Amino acid sequence: MSGLSHFDTEGRAVMVDVSAKPETARTATARARVVMQPETLRTILAGEASKGDVIGVARLAGIMAAKRTAELIPLCHNIEIEQISVDLELTDGGVEIRAAALCSDKTGIEMEALTAVSVAALTIYDMCKAVDKTMRIQDLRLLEKTKEEL
Repeated sequence: MSGLSHFDTEGRAVMVDVSAKPETARTATARARVVMQPETLRTILAGEASKGDVIGVARLAGIMAAKRTAELIPLCHNIEIEQISVDLELTDGGVEIRAAALCSDKTGIEMEALTAVSVAALTIYDMCKAVDKTMRIQDLRLLEKTKEEL
């Protein structure tokens, strides 16, 4: 399967061999958005969600998820995360989530950043679903990734 690094010549899924690659400093930034009703947003702002601190729990869930990425994504390498931040901003239409991750390794850290924003968004959804059946998770994407020789 030409161009897809996670398949061998017979089309079987394989983990990419990174053993010959040098360690480099790598960063990745991802984002997602949870769109919700204004009343749901007010509930979060007021700290009145029945399940507790929505923003604090979502931030922690995102960080924890980034650390478990290799367990969740079958062919993802287990890398040492040196730093992960998950920032949540309440906007007019919902919550913007941004994760930034850093490592020094042979392969990138974009999957960890994407996993962090995904699970943070799912956590918000879970904590608010009882009051808002119209919430949507959208705009999940990688914003940037960098690689620099050490």
